[in-house]
Amino acid sequence: MSISATRPFRLLAAALALTVAAAGCSRADSDESPAASSDKGPATELRLGYFPNVTHAAALVGLGKGLFTKELGSTKLVPTKFNAGPEAVGALLGGSLDASFIGSGPAINAYAKSNGEAVRLIAGATSGGAQLVVKPTITKPADLVGKTVVTPQLGNTQDVSLKKWLADNQLTGKVKVTNLENAQTLDAFKKGDVDAAWLPEPWSSRLVLDAGAKVLLDEATLWPNGQFPTTVLIVRTQFLKEHPATVTALLKGLNAAIDFSTSDAAQAKTVVNDQLKAATGKALKPAVIDRAWEHIKITADPIAATFPQLAKDQVTAGIAKQAPNVAGFADLGPLNEVLTQAGKPAVDAAGLDAK
Repeated sequence: MSISATRPFRLLAAALALTVAAAGCSRADSDESPAASSDKGPATELRLGYFPNVTHAAALVGLGKGLFTKELGSTKLVPTKFNAGPEAVGALLGGSLDASFIGSGPAINAYAKSNGEAVRLIAGATSGGAQLVVKPTITKPADLVGKTVVTPQLGNTQDVSLKKWLADNQLTGKVKVTNLENAQTLDAFKKGDVDAAWLPEPWSSRLVLDAGAKVLLDEATLWPNGQFPTTVLIVRTQFLKEHPATVTALLKGLNAAIDFSTSDAAQAKTVVNDQLKAATGKALKPAVIDRAWEHIKITADPIAATFPQLAKDQVTAGIAKQAPNVAGFADLGPLNEVLTQAGKPAVDAAGLDAK
């Protein structure tokens, strides 16, 4: 065959090669690609949400000791305070927040509202630290009939827990559930305007020690081994894809904050109290923070195995019509790399990392 005759075949082969290459690039740019394919390097800034609660101790220590800033290097840390999870979810889904320490309930809602696209669970922060506290005259669940019970916000972690518990005790519709900011709940309880509250620490301890409440139920008693995720860390999926090194730096800061908190509880409580004073204008009494600290476990493990049940609880609580699908919610690879480098055991995704 002559050179002129083979030329069309060569041109066709070249065209096919370009087509295959283009298709490969298209796949690499799709959402199914590894995060590294979209890597834009360290972020200019990291907008991080947190709550001024003892259940956010790891976040408060990380901020107070400069542990996040140290690991983030040239990335500017922009901390943002929230009262409850639904507010943080709105900021995450709206793109004005990159990552947040948040309760398990709103974390699931953020994932579900975005059809499993917008956020990923990347670490735990705290287990435990939520209680149902009541007036001394209330001694059993049935005594709550006709009474007013408060949670921090509609759809937040404690709101779901309370409504699930009310349903389990055949009290749905027999108890008035309302939502108040934690500081307002303390004032309302003192005035006698509310009869009970399901609150995170330190607010349950404040009602007990400052307002004469008593504990009717510690949520830890409802979970295997008393372990349930009160606070976790989630990040926008896009941010994780575009700035994986920044997310790893955040997780290194979290690991350092957990180490500090667990190795020197006395100093950690001082740091947390200083941060609470800076955020709210008032520090906790030593007895309050001591009591609150006893009821939490600071851990990077998000206790992923509990999330399918937490999703079902939203249905029982009347928050959702069907249990949100949490498959694919977790991306614990970066955390486990950090833990391995620190000589610590990896945490279990419990299948939550696969769709």
